[in-house]
Amino acid sequence: MTTAETRPAAPQRPEPTTPQRPSRWRRAWTQVVSGSALVSVLAVVAAVIVGSLMIALTDPDVQAAAGYFFQRPSDTFEAIGAAVGGAYAALFRGSIYNFNASSFAVGIRPLTETLKFATPLIAAGLGVGLAFRAGLFNIGGQGQMLMAAAAAGYVATAWNLPFPLHMIAAIAAGLVAGAVWAGIAGLLKARTGAHEVIVTIMLNHIAAYLLAWMLATQGILQAPGSNNPKTAPMADSAVLPPILGPMYKLHLGFLLALVAVAVTWWLLERSSLGFRFRAVGENPAAARTAGISVGRMYFLVMVIAGALVGLAGVSQVLGTEPKGFGGGIDAGIGFDAITVALLGRSRPLGILFAGLLFGAFKTGGFTMQASQGVPIEIVLVVQSLIVLFIAAPPLVRAMFGVPQPDRPGRRQRRAAKRAAASEGKEVAA
Repeated sequence: MTTAETRPAAPQRPEPTTPQRPSRWRRAWTQVVSGSALVSVLAVVAAVIVGSLMIALTDPDVQAAAGYFFQRPSDTFEAIGAAVGGAYAALFRGSIYNFNASSFAVGIRPLTETLKFATPLIAAGLGVGLAFRAGLFNIGGQGQMLMAAAAAGYVATAWNLPFPLHMIAAIAAGLVAGAVWAGIAGLLKARTGAHEVIVTIMLNHIAAYLLAWMLATQGILQAPGSNNPKTAPMADSAVLPPILGPMYKLHLGFLLALVAVAVTWWLLERSSLGFRFRAVGENPAAARTAGISVGRMYFLVMVIAGALVGLAGVSQVLGTEPKGFGGGIDAGIGFDAITVALLGRSRPLGILFAGLLFGAFKTGGFTMQASQGVPIEIVLVVQSLIVLFIAAPPLVRAMFGVPQPDRPGRRQRRAAKRAAASEGKEVAA
């Protein structure tokens, strides 16, 4: 018998098997888990949980029950449930529907108030989010709103035109003023490379002092015969009419905000100009190599963003405050718009839902404070926590056990370990 015949046969390696394709539902779930929308939702959930803890800690009944926790712990848990449940029930009654109302028409009034408060947040958030998509940080929403409010207020009080020409002229004046004010920052960015954050912050201060001067000067914005820094009431022909009748304060500005959402979505997702905006935002050097004028895109996107923020100022003076306004017409909306844009991931539809959420917080917060004694500052803390959690997606994913998008899941890691172990055994044999 030859040596070749007595030699044992070498073990045959198993033929590599093609990995099984995941099902359609698994692929869809993977996209949802790895997407940014889930992080936004979980950020809101985490902020609400932390807000619940703060509500429980500041509630007097919870504090009293905690004093004898080890004797009757159930009292403490019941007090926590009553405090948190009562607070969020009041938030719902104050922002969505009041079940204690005498009729459906009265009960639905909180929802109309939420939509009214959300209107300027949506419009201003679109302006901030559009600039984000082009790689610019438009922090000048306050100044753009103030200039838009000043222009719209001047046309609405000084001009004499019939309806609806008067209203259209006031709206157009506000949009143009906001676009021009933001265009200054865009032009300086395009021509000199000046940082848009510094420029827009300075423009905010200039706009605030300029509006204060106009409100204190007869013949510009100050009401005739008055020494108060406030305008005269807007002419009836320039006021945004209510869309659900005189019983509700929801005005035409909300429909204009919805139109702005649709136009912004089309601009970003379906137009060639929006494609250039996104290309510049992703990589300015590559966009410049492809023949896109980066400076021109910076200027154009700031002009359009300023017009969108200007719509927020217009809705304030012609819809929310038609009886005259002062220097506080911005009401912090210019900075809240940054939070709305971040929560909406700079997507028009996301900004729409984020604006509605913050409008609900603003409207329902007053009911929480009035009926449950919850400090209104807790609502502001919840809004701030949303921004904090959105800025740290890995933290949110770790809190809820969601796999990181750049790391394989637990099942994939186990399969990789088993494959490596079997490969090592085969090599050793």
